[in-house]
Amino acid sequence: MKSPLLSLPGAVPAEGVDEGVAAHYGDLFREQRAFADGTGFVDLSHRGIVSVTGDDRLSWLHLLLTQHVSDLPTGRATEALILSAHGHIEHALYLVDDGTTTWAHVEPDTQDALIAYLESMKFFYRVEVADRTAEFAIVHLPAGSIAEVPEGVVVRETPYGRDLFLPRTDLESYATNDEGAAKHGPAVGLLAYEALRVEHHQPRLGFETDHRTIPHELGWIGSAVHLEKGCYRGQETVARVQNLGKPPRRLVFLHLDGSEVHLPPHGTELRLADEGPDGRKIGFITTSVRHHELGPIALALVKRNVPLDARLVADKTAAAQEVVVEP
Repeated sequence: MKSPLLSLPGAVPAEGVDEGVAAHYGDLFREQRAFADGTGFVDLSHRGIVSVTGDDRLSWLHLLLTQHVSDLPTGRATEALILSAHGHIEHALYLVDDGTTTWAHVEPDTQDALIAYLESMKFFYRVEVADRTAEFAIVHLPAGSIAEVPEGVVVRETPYGRDLFLPRTDLESYATNDEGAAKHGPAVGLLAYEALRVEHHQPRLGFETDHRTIPHELGWIGSAVHLEKGCYRGQETVARVQNLGKPPRRLVFLHLDGSEVHLPPHGTELRLADEGPDGRKIGFITTSVRHHELGPIALALVKRNVPLDARLVADKTAAAQEVVVEP
């Protein structure tokens, strides 16, 4: 679904899973600085939106999700996962309840599979699940933003900013006035949003995850997984790893060699620098970005036993690690 905001001056389309919105609007670092200062907005209208209504919605979701949501207060943001029977991450949901409806935004093009699973689990519960992607679009305001929120718009507020569930027909008028001037600060592209996501060590489904990722590896315990609730698929794996063992891999934050022209893309193999180019693979790059202050940085998954002070290399790019998930 192509965003109308791609018609704004300087817009350069994003690619891959983020196709349909702008990667940037002509000045990546200016956009990052504005975003970090609490101004502007990010068009996330390519993300999927799912709603759940009905009297049983929260108690029903509580049985399916990794998060404790049975008593979720109106307006409080949370996040949750859906796991496989073996505890591997299948879906990530970013939730808020407005008192009558639970809203969630999810990764682009994952809403159909999510809805199919939810529909299969309805049984006798009084719930209705709907795909609202065609009706609503996510607009993100950064932390500290003083931009006004249109009346009646559902807001999901977190320490990192606010997600607006904006009617899709209002997307263009929210961004600009009749003369084409910006109404809520500069438009900020997805690359700036991703740079701050990496800076804040926030994992993203499909980037920091693969088919065998468990929540412990990414630091999602606590923020998306509640350890004192039961009755969800994959709970046995979560409890076993939490109480009896350690995850096989861990998320790390990397400072990359700034002299390299190209960033190592997703999936680039990581090796120990001391072992040379033919050394054993100890992990891979999940997301790499250019940050307006930190330079080239990345998130990566590495084997749990990789020494914390080990010098790493991604293809030909040297990398120094900082701990995100403790070994």
